[in-house]
Amino acid sequence: MPGTLILCATPIGNLSDASPRLREALESADIVYCEDTRRSGKLMAALGLKVRLRSYFVANEDVRSLELAGHLERGDTVALVTDAGTPAVADPGLSAVRAAVEVGAVITVVPGPSAVTAAVAVAGLPSERFVFEGFLPRKQDRRVARLDELAGEPRTMVFFVAASRASKELAILADALGENRAAVVARELTKLHEEIWRGTLAEAAIHLGANQPKGELTVVVAGAPEVTGDLGAAVALVLRLVDDGVLFSEAVKRAADAHSVRRRSLYEAARRRLESNSGP
Repeated sequence: MPGTLILCATPIGNLSDASPRLREALESADIVYCEDTRRSGKLMAALGLKVRLRSYFVANEDVRSLELAGHLERGDTVALVTDAGTPAVADPGLSAVRAAVEVGAVITVVPGPSAVTAAVAVAGLPSERFVFEGFLPRKQDRRVARLDELAGEPRTMVFFVAASRASKELAILADALGENRAAVVARELTKLHEEIWRGTLAEAAIHLGANQPKGELTVVVAGAPEVTGDLGAAVALVLRLVDDGVLFSEAVKRAADAHSVRRRSLYEAARRRLESNSGP
C-alpha cells in the first residue's frame, strides 16, 4: 500500500514559529526531503530531532522525485520541507506532489508561516483579494510581457525579490506599473531586525539602492487605479507618437500616463488600430 507525503511549512525566519504539529510530522517521517540539508539541519536541531535528511532542490528534483516516489511505493512516510514557507508555493515541491499522485500515495499538509500572507497583513493595502506573482521572469521578453499584463491588474499584487536585484527590480516595477504606485517592502519578516518600509515604487527603488538589503524581500504593490480616462484619445496619441518615430511600447506608456488609461487596454487597442491602418 502506498505511503504518505507530508508537505511541511517551516518558519520564514523565527524558529519559534515552528508548531508542535510540525515537529510531530517530521518525527513521524521515515525520510525528510529538504531544499538545503544544512539549513534544515538547524531546524531539526532546534526541534530536538534526529531525522534522515535528503536534498530536494530545483537542480536535482527530477531525479529526487523518482526516488521519493520509490519510498512512497514502499509505504514510507515522506516529509518535504523547503528553506522557509510552504513547499510547492514558489519553492520546490510540485514535482513531489505529482509523483505522489502518480503512485496513489496519501498527500497531506502541515500549514504554517507564510511570507505572502504576513506581508499582505501588514501592508495596509486592500487584501480582500490579492494576486501572488512570486519572482518576475528573468528573461526580458517574458518579464516585459508579464508586466504589460499586470499594469492594469486592479488587485493588490505580491512579489518576491532577491536582495541582489532589489533596487533594479523595483525600478523595473516602477517603470511598468507607475512610479507613484504605492508599495510596501517587507524585509526579515518575523526576525529580530524585521523592517516594513512604505512608499512608492520609485521611492522603493531609491531606498533599496542606498540601503542594500540581505536575504529575500516580499513586495506588496497596490493594484491599478480605476480607469477614468479617454481610451480613444490615448490611442490617437499613440499613433501620433509612433508616426514621430517613438517606439510603440514607449508611446503606449506616455499615452497611458497622459490620459489615465490602463496600459494593457491601450496596448491592445492601439495595436489593433495600427494593424488596421497597415492593412490592404
